[in-house]
Amino acid sequence: MRRNLAARIGVWSAHHRKTAVLGWLVFVVLAMGIGGASGMVNMSDSENGAGDSARATRILEDAGLSRPAGEMIMVSGRGAGDWKATARAVTTAVGRTGAVRNIAAPVPSKDGRDALITFDMKGAADTAADRVGPVLDAVSAVRAGRPDVRIYQFGDASAGKWLSDLLSTDLRSAEFTAVPLALGILLVAFGAVVAALLPVGLALTACMAAFGLLSLASHELHLSQTTYSVMFLMGFAVGVDYCLFYLRRERDERAAGHDAETALSIAAATSGRAVLVSGVTVMVAMAGMFLSGLMLFKGFALATITVVLIAMLGSVTVLPALLSWLGDRINAGRVPLLNRRGRRGARQSGATAGRLLKPVLARPAVFAAGAVVVLLALAAPALGMKTEELGLEQQFGSSSELSVAYRHIAETFPGGPAPATVVVTADDIGSAGVRKALAGFDGVTVHSSRNVAEIEVPLPAGGADLAKLRNVRLPAAFDGTGAHVYVTGELASSADFNDQLKHGIVPVFAFITAVTFLLMLFCFRSYVIALTSVLLNLLSVAAAYGVMVAVFQHGWGASLIGSEKTGVIESWMPLFVLVVLFGLSMDYHVFVVSRIREARQRGLSTRDAVDEGIRRTAGAVTGAAVIMVAVFSVFGSLSMQDMQQMGVGLAVAVLLDATVVRMVLLPALMTMLGERNWRTPRGLSRLPGLEGAEVPKIPAAV
Repeated sequence: MRRNLAARIGVWSAHHRKTAVLGWLVFVVLAMGIGGASGMVNMSDSENGAGDSARATRILEDAGLSRPAGEMIMVSGRGAGDWKATARAVTTAVGRTGAVRNIAAPVPSKDGRDALITFDMKGAADTAADRVGPVLDAVSAVRAGRPDVRIYQFGDASAGKWLSDLLSTDLRSAEFTAVPLALGILLVAFGAVVAALLPVGLALTACMAAFGLLSLASHELHLSQTTYSVMFLMGFAVGVDYCLFYLRRERDERAAGHDAETALSIAAATSGRAVLVSGVTVMVAMAGMFLSGLMLFKGFALATITVVLIAMLGSVTVLPALLSWLGDRINAGRVPLLNRRGRRGARQSGATAGRLLKPVLARPAVFAAGAVVVLLALAAPALGMKTEELGLEQQFGSSSELSVAYRHIAETFPGGPAPATVVVTADDIGSAGVRKALAGFDGVTVHSSRNVAEIEVPLPAGGADLAKLRNVRLPAAFDGTGAHVYVTGELASSADFNDQLKHGIVPVFAFITAVTFLLMLFCFRSYVIALTSVLLNLLSVAAAYGVMVAVFQHGWGASLIGSEKTGVIESWMPLFVLVVLFGLSMDYHVFVVSRIREARQRGLSTRDAVDEGIRRTAGAVTGAAVIMVAVFSVFGSLSMQDMQQMGVGLAVAVLLDATVVRMVLLPALMTMLGERNWRTPRGLSRLPGLEGAEVPKIPAAV
C-alpha cells in the first residue's frame, strides 16, 4: 500500500532535516522582516461598517469632509468658579503643544462648579491618536499641580490612544501569561524540558511568521486592531495542540517498544494525517467568515487561516525533522518527579478513561441522553440572547479611567443621544428640488463644490426616531429630487452592523455545516460519522452561547472573573464563536475518531474500538484541552469586554467539547450506532481519500 500524504511529508522531513529546519527558520525571519517593513494598514470607519451608514461615511471620506478629532476637558471645583484658574492653565498648556486648534472658551455648568473646554486636534482624524500624547501630558502636568481640582478628558484622539495602548498591553499580557502557562502544562505532561519547549517554540514561531504575513496582506485587505489578538489566540492554541498530538503519538509508540525511526513513522502516518485533516477543516471553516459581508470578519478569516496553515505545515514538516534529529534527547532536561509522572501519564490517563468509559459503554443510551440534557440546559439562556455593539462603559467597564471621564462629562453637560448625520449627494446639490428638501431640516451644511450636504438630526427617542427618519421623513423630503440620501452616526452604524450580521450568519452557517459534513464524509467515508460530527459541534456551540449569555448578559458569576453585567453580547461574537468552534472541535474529533477507526480496521468490534480509541487518546486530548482552555481563559481575564466574552465562550466550549462531548456523548452514540458508523455511500469508495496506509520506515537522516 502507498503511504499517505502526511507520511510522505514526514519521511522527507526526517531525511532532509537540515533543509526542513533551516527552511522554517528562514521563512519565519523573512516573514517577520517583510511584515515589519511594510507595516499594518487599519480599516477606515466606512470599511468597518455596513449598509447605508457605511456608504454615508465613505461619501464623506471620499469628499475629504471627515471631521477633525474633537476633545473635551472638564474642570471641576468644590465651589462655584473654583475652576477658573485651572481652566486658564489647561487652555494655555494645551495651546502650547501646537497640536490643537479651535480652542473654545470654557463653558460653565448650571451650578457654576464645572467648566467644559472643547478643541480639535490638527491633522487627519484617523491618525490623531498618534499625536495626542503631548496634549495628554500637558493636561496631566496641570492635574498634578492642582490636586484640589478634578480634571477629566475625553475625545476621539484620547479615546483612540487609550484603546490602542490597552490593546497593546493586553496582547503583551496574554503572551507573557499564556506562554509560561502552556509551558508549565506541557512540562507536567512530558516531564522533560525539551519535550515541553518544542510545541511552544513551534507555535510561537508560527505566530511570528503569521504576524509578518498578515501585516503585508493588510495593504490589500485592511484590518482591525483586534485581528492580531484573535490570530495569536488561535495560532498559539492550535500550534501547541498540533505538536502535542504528534509528539504524544511518537512517545506512545516508543513506550510500546518501537525504535525511534518506526515510532516517528507511525506518528507521521497517523497523527500527522489527523493534523492535516484537522488543519484543512479549520481553515475551510474559517473561510466561511468571508461570506459575512463584513470586512471585520474577512480580516478574522484571513488571520486565522494564515496562522493555522503555518502551524499545520510546521507540525508536519519541521517537527518530524526535529524529532529525528533529537532522538532520545527529546527527553533532555528531565524533572525527576514530573518525569516519573510523564512516563506514567499516558498509562494513567488511559486507565482513568477506561474506568470512566466502562459505565458509558455499558449503558450508552442513558449517558447519551444525560449528556444531551446537560448541554441543552447550559444552552437554554441563549434563547434570550441580545446582541449589539458594546458601548463605552460596556466595553471597558464602569470603573475604567475612560468610562469615568466620559460619564462625568456626560452627566454634567448632557447632550442627549448622539445625533444622526444625514448625508445627501446629488449631481447638482444646488438644484431647486434639493434646496427645497434641505430647507425642511435644521442643522444643514452644504458643500457646494463637492455636491454634498450634511444634516444633523437629533434622535431623542433613539431607535424609534432613527426608523422614522429613514422610512418616513427622508423619503417624503427627497423622493423625486434625484438625490441619494444615507444616514450615519453611532446609532445608525450599530443598527446597520447588526442587520448585516443577521443576514450574514445564514450563509456562513450553511457553508460551515455543509463543508464540515463533506470533509468528514470524505475523510472517514461514513455519512453517519459526518452527520454526528455536525450535530455534536452544534451542541457545543449552543452550550457556549448559553454560558456567554448567562455570565455577561445576565451577570451570573461575572464578578468571579473580574467582569460585570453588560445586558448584551457583542454583536460580532456569536458568528465568530460559531465559526471558530466548528473549526477547533475538529482537533479532538478527528484525532479521536481516527484512532477509533484504526482499531476498527484491525478487526475490533465497534464497542471495543471505541474503548481503545478513547483510552489511547485520553492523555493527548486532556493535555490539548487543558492548554486551549488555559490560553482562552487568559483572554477571558483581559480588560476589554469583547475579549472577555470571546475567551470565556471559547474556554467553556472547548472544556465541554473535550469532556462531555468527546468522552461521553461521542462514545455513547458510536456504541449505540454500532456497525452503522462505518457505512460508506456507494460511489464514495471509488474516490481517493486521506487513507492511512502501511506504516513507512523512515530512513536514517543524512
